[in-house]
Amino acid sequence: MSVLIYTENWDNQFKKLSFELVSYGYSVAKMMNTDLKVVSIGNVPEDQLMILGKYGASHIYQVDDNQDFNDRNYTKIIEEVAKKCNAELIIFANNNKGKAISSRLSVRLNAAIATGVSKLPISVNPFVVYKKVFSGKAFADVELKSQTKIITLAQNSFEISENPQTVNIEKLTVSTEASNIKLENTEKQTGKILLNDAEIVVSGGRGMKSPDNWAPLEELASLLGAATACSRPVSDEGWRPHEEHTGQTGKIIAPNLYFAFGISGATQHIAGVSSSKYIVAINTDKDAPIFEQAQYGIVGDAQKVLPQLIQAVKDMQQK
Repeated sequence: MSVLIYTENWDNQFKKLSFELVSYGYSVAKMMNTDLKVVSIGNVPEDQLMILGKYGASHIYQVDDNQDFNDRNYTKIIEEVAKKCNAELIIFANNNKGKAISSRLSVRLNAAIATGVSKLPISVNPFVVYKKVFSGKAFADVELKSQTKIITLAQNSFEISENPQTVNIEKLTVSTEASNIKLENTEKQTGKILLNDAEIVVSGGRGMKSPDNWAPLEELASLLGAATACSRPVSDEGWRPHEEHTGQTGKIIAPNLYFAFGISGATQHIAGVSSSKYIVAINTDKDAPIFEQAQYGIVGDAQKVLPQLIQAVKDMQQK
């Protein structure tokens, strides 16, 4: 028996998400008194793979990215690895890729699945996990009863920790199937901090009143090394690009710090940002729902608060 982690890489480099997964998986494996193993798909260099050992990975299955990869083939690869290492628990990130693959895999392995887990299991025998339900308005303890279990971990829900291990890398070749899905074009976003990876996000809603008022918000984001985001009405109005739309129908994010300027806090928006570690809300309406979710709040006009906040950050950075 073992715990298996699927680690994602971007341009053959691991990011915070994968280190968080390995740290979490190591802690769960200790609870289960078993080993943590990792599967990495792609042409990740050995020095990058070795970094995973710093956070608790001791055995890495590497599958080179030289075939026609899509969700079906990723699922097939992870299924074979799971059977090879007799995985009792398989852990994915709770993002689009993780949810797409884990749901397919649960069917193939007849495995119970819990998505959006945010803490270590309450117990491992029986196996019970804690997760948000109803768009974060409630919490539930979920028992997984199947022999093989799958969970997806909400991003930024577990602290990265160092658990140095001696790493053994095992290269695998898994035959995959030709796909009738053809990828015709990809566009790589450059020069901006990606929302899904951002530690800090500066977001605006209709309380910004006009797309012409976005410059101070972007300046604050630049000073903080943050990504910019917006609520759905803002993107629907065409004030900001749709890729910045956060919420239930947009991007689900979980930064360490989320600034909400002029955002009232509709349920759909909260569903997309409620996993943020800290929310700072700025709104003229003291009864706005966003204040119920925020750890810090400022009742005031975003147009007046932003210049003062920008100056405060500049003063702090000059010290």
